[in-house]
Amino acid sequence: MSALPARADAVVIGGGVIGTSAAYHLAEAGVDTVLLERGGLGGGASAHTAGMIRTYFPGDPRTGAMAVRSVHAYREFARHTETPLAMKRLGFMALFTEEQQIADFEQGLQAQRAVGVEVGLISAREAAERNPLINERAVLAAAWSPQAYDVQGLDIVRGYAAGARNHGARLFTHTPVLRIDDDNTLHTPRGAITADTVVCTAGPWAGEVAAMASIDLPLTPRSMEMLFTDEVPSGQGELPMTMHATSGLRIRSWKGRVLLAMGAPRPGEERAAWLGRISGHLGTLFPALDGIGLHRAWSGDFDASPNNTAFIGADPARRFLYAAGFTGAGLCQAPAAGEHLRDLLIVK
Repeated sequence: MSALPARADAVVIGGGVIGTSAAYHLAEAGVDTVLLERGGLGGGASAHTAGMIRTYFPGDPRTGAMAVRSVHAYREFARHTETPLAMKRLGFMALFTEEQQIADFEQGLQAQRAVGVEVGLISAREAAERNPLINERAVLAAAWSPQAYDVQGLDIVRGYAAGARNHGARLFTHTPVLRIDDDNTLHTPRGAITADTVVCTAGPWAGEVAAMASIDLPLTPRSMEMLFTDEVPSGQGELPMTMHATSGLRIRSWKGRVLLAMGAPRPGEERAAWLGRISGHLGTLFPALDGIGLHRAWSGDFDASPNNTAFIGADPARRFLYAAGFTGAGLCQAPAAGEHLRDLLIVK
């Protein structure tokens, strides 16, 4: 086990997609950077997502702006990191089943487009043409955004990690932070390292890491479970990611099956009841999936902020930066988040 250096300009805590982006952007800017990851790189939520990046987030143009900036960066990913990144356009659709949802969409449309989000309102018939699983009679209208792509989260993590190393960053896996002193000395099983600036990108553990530095980040780990269906009838083609605006149910095609998510069982709710709720929505919105078998694909925690919008900032009292609370949308914002952290550090 190699020892840590005694100090670094920046120590990034967390080796997921946000942390590796931060390490890459800092190192590229000439900052002496060390990254500490408690497990393996990308071993948390970064590797267990729906494998999509998108720019349209209903009611949240701020996140949309971060995502638009990130999509542009991903298109240049191979040139900057020397790692190929496959991006296959699938599109993203939000199904509206209530009149108020349509009114809210139209009210916020100008703000979305002002930050570069490509999105518009389409009819239920047009929605069913884009996703043949949709029950046209169960939907009033839909938001359609072509800016949604299939990607592999681990490819992004590996690319940023390799790019960070190429610029001189040192990355240490299986190195949890145990304590942070007032002078930004971080204690780990490998030894201690003193950081001029600590950068917290620890995902679901970001609140715990911040607390070690006496900083309060109001994050709540949110449970998420993804499910696979049995194989679906052939001939459906590649489906766009489709979200039910009321329930939050999201589906997309995945190697002959459908990958879906709708949070996790509520407190006190039996798993069977939760699966029953999912099956009910599937039967109503996507009749071809009525009664289909559901199987666990992955379960775990995401870091969530109170309003589902990420915290990215600097503590006013000490050299401590943070980027957390992405609520499962870290892939969509990682390049912009890394750039923002770099800019905060250089200015600070």
